[in-house]
Amino acid sequence: MLNVEQLAALRQPLQFATTLAGQPLHFTTTWGLFSPREIDGGTRLLLEHISIAATADCLDFGCGYGAIGMTLARLAPRGRTLLIDKDFVAIEYAQRNLVLNQLTHAEVQLSNGFNHIDRERRFDVIASNIPAQVGKELLTLLLHDAHHHLRDGGQLYLVTVNGLRQFMQRNLNDVFGNYTKLKQGSHYTVARAQKLPFIRTSSLT
Repeated sequence: MLNVEQLAALRQPLQFATTLAGQPLHFTTTWGLFSPREIDGGTRLLLEHISIAATADCLDFGCGYGAIGMTLARLAPRGRTLLIDKDFVAIEYAQRNLVLNQLTHAEVQLSNGFNHIDRERRFDVIASNIPAQVGKELLTLLLHDAHHHLRDGGQLYLVTVNGLRQFMQRNLNDVFGNYTKLKQGSHYTVARAQKLPFIRTSSLT
């Protein structure tokens, strides 16, 4: 059985530093958040394959303690980055980490899916490490909402476990009309879809 001092030590925030997409970052995390001691392999694989402009407005969906969102903010210093999550503990630590890394052009918001984001807000890049257990019904809703919140030409980047690869390919093609597999590793697949501009055609009368 642990003594009082050992229990108190477990309650202390965890801290580590790492480099993501060439960007040095510092993190404070806690037990109960996803991958609290180090950046997971899926997130690293995703960030190795994201290409964005320095002026891009970005969204990290399901941000956890902020690894993806903070990297996007570093890569797009002249844009705005929003980090969202439905877990208030994740939001607390993502906000701490934005302050820790002096990312003043990024913000954090509590949101159940996309439901609490301004419907008129648009992004150039949306990125997410999709949890395997989220459910295909919710995934379908998330893809449609991501499409809505992207500007024309905007990019959606996703990393999923390989077991969801065919579902993602089928549904991204259905919602976006395109699908690109950027990388398939031993456990994860990184995919990209682009919001194509709507072309209105006229008919001759």
